[in-house]
Amino acid sequence: MTPMTPMTSGSRQTSLEDRITAALVGAAVGDALGGPVEGYSPDQILERHGGRVHGIVGPWNGDDWRTARPLAPYHKGDGHVTDDTLMTHALVRVYARVRDHLDAFAIADHLVPDLMTNPRWIPELETESLPLHRLFLAEKWLVARLHYGNADPREAGTGNIVNCGAAMYISPVGLVNAANPAGAYAEALDVAGAHQSSYGREAAGVLAAAVAAAATPGATPDSVVAAALALAKDGTRTAIDRVCEVASRHTDFESALVPLREAVAPYDTVGPDYRDPSLGARRPSRLHAIEELPVALGMLLVSCGDYRHAVLGAVNYGRDCDSIATMAGALAGALGSPVPEDWSKRVAEASRLDLWEPAATLTRVTREIFERDVRRRRTHEAAFAEMGGPSCSD
Repeated sequence: MTPMTPMTSGSRQTSLEDRITAALVGAAVGDALGGPVEGYSPDQILERHGGRVHGIVGPWNGDDWRTARPLAPYHKGDGHVTDDTLMTHALVRVYARVRDHLDAFAIADHLVPDLMTNPRWIPELETESLPLHRLFLAEKWLVARLHYGNADPREAGTGNIVNCGAAMYISPVGLVNAANPAGAYAEALDVAGAHQSSYGREAAGVLAAAVAAAATPGATPDSVVAAALALAKDGTRTAIDRVCEVASRHTDFESALVPLREAVAPYDTVGPDYRDPSLGARRPSRLHAIEELPVALGMLLVSCGDYRHAVLGAVNYGRDCDSIATMAGALAGALGSPVPEDWSKRVAEASRLDLWEPAATLTRVTREIFERDVRRRRTHEAAFAEMGGPSCSD
């Protein structure tokens, strides 16, 4: 099977291949669009760009991108993907290696070595380097805990700051479990246990479930949110419910920007100034939630599932908008909304990445896993029938 070509605008695409492609390409494009305005407010974005962002823009600090923020000397903008996409593609490579459902041990055995030992082109560093060198400290935690600390992979996420680090790259789990939200939720919780705890881990499970629900034939933004609410727990569920209730009253992202932030604020621990987190930021809690997932689902509702509208809403929301746009892009893509071809081509060229090859790979692996699942289920059914239970034909 050759790598799939970019999806063009038009009617929604509904095959497994199209949904996986649109979800993964859509996540990468959303990531690239959100990167240059990450960490800023809607008002700051408006002032900096003389209006809302409607496509690919340059770095916030222009040519001074390398020195303006020494702790994060990254070339965000100009179509460069961030660590969200680097980690998503790494997880696809783990699926390609294991060719079955994943667990926390697969993260320790395959994802961590991939991050540590295989140099790749890092768009924001404009050089070839180990992916590990680009990761935020919360993601470097994977290497510190699993490789150097030799922690039990199922518990390694405990002690890390609670953020969207696992959720931002979990969409492949939802795609492998397409049309099976409960299966996606369970698998993602296991995978994310190596990286996150508390509501950070919960968000990964719920986002995977939402992506799986979006890939279901006949799915709508409302059915995706319903699937997420059916599985979400504690503060994550409440935050999604409140944000989506507000989102349902809007049909344009401009009017929704402030109301969505107000709706999620009581559950967000970071606080009003994203670059100056509160004392309680990113600590475990059953009452709170990451901000990114509820807002991404809210933008999916506001846009009625339209990719361009959902992603631009996420981008102009600001704060952690590269991850919000990554999630919104994956959800809208899985629903079948096409990714604008001009965006995907520019991001692929600027980032020097084949955005379609990971989708082709994951499609093949997803089919293999489904065939294995069918054989395992048939074996179970036959054994259960032999014990006096109903046979498969009953």
